[in-house]
Amino acid sequence: MSESIKIIEEGESFIRFELSDVTPAYANMLRRTLLNDIPKLAISKVNFHHGEIRQGEDKVYSSLTSLFDEVIASRLGMVPLPTDLKMNERDSCTCGGAGCSLCTVNYSLFVVGPKKVMSGDLVAIGDSKMAPTDKEIPIVELNERQAIMLDAEAYMGRAREHARFQATSGVSYRYGRELKVSAREPELDDIIKHSPKNVLRKNDKEVVFTTDYPSKYVSKLYRMDSLEEKEDDKRFIFYFETDGSLKPREVLDYALSRIRERLSGIVEKVPGE
Repeated sequence: MSESIKIIEEGESFIRFELSDVTPAYANMLRRTLLNDIPKLAISKVNFHHGEIRQGEDKVYSSLTSLFDEVIASRLGMVPLPTDLKMNERDSCTCGGAGCSLCTVNYSLFVVGPKKVMSGDLVAIGDSKMAPTDKEIPIVELNERQAIMLDAEAYMGRAREHARFQATSGVSYRYGRELKVSAREPELDDIIKHSPKNVLRKNDKEVVFTTDYPSKYVSKLYRMDSLEEKEDDKRFIFYFETDGSLKPREVLDYALSRIRERLSGIVEKVPGE
């Protein structure tokens, strides 16, 4: 199958694109791949320092906080980390899962109160470029007698294993749609003025719109008696967002190559005639 991709809109954390010349089954395969089969780096192991935490000779802090360790570990696991898709997954790394620079990134966290601990307080050991992409995610709040000290390991995984590895959200698609209305409709001039990208063609008798671009003005067409709606089951409009760990285009490119890889593997296993 030779799919066709056209980027409609793209930002730092979102993308909208057209996928055409494919079947509904292929479109759903892409949606599921985007949701649960994109590798992502996430904190998966956290070691807490328990007991007294000393800073200098006269400052002693308690490692007990207002949250259980499990809650803090879960929050750390959901912090988006910069992801290099060239990194190995642990189960296929040459280290045999022991953890090495090819599959693991180490982090440390040491904060004394009173302070609200944020994701930006996480320190990537050995490479500052691996610091969290969003530095304003709250982790835990410490009072003047509390401190937190921990080290953590992040490694690659996929959302089908755990939600912390999910790189995308809001993954959705719908059929390509055309809306045809009479050129005599009174609100048309205002709709065309505010949604010029949605106009496919127009003449003295009719105007045809597309819903590829979001527009509150195009939604007014559904109130018109002359409306004729047409859907194309071989053209799909996709949209998804990322958490910042990967660029949207990186995610899309990987998902398409992943589908081709898995389909090729299936074909190779099919016995010949």
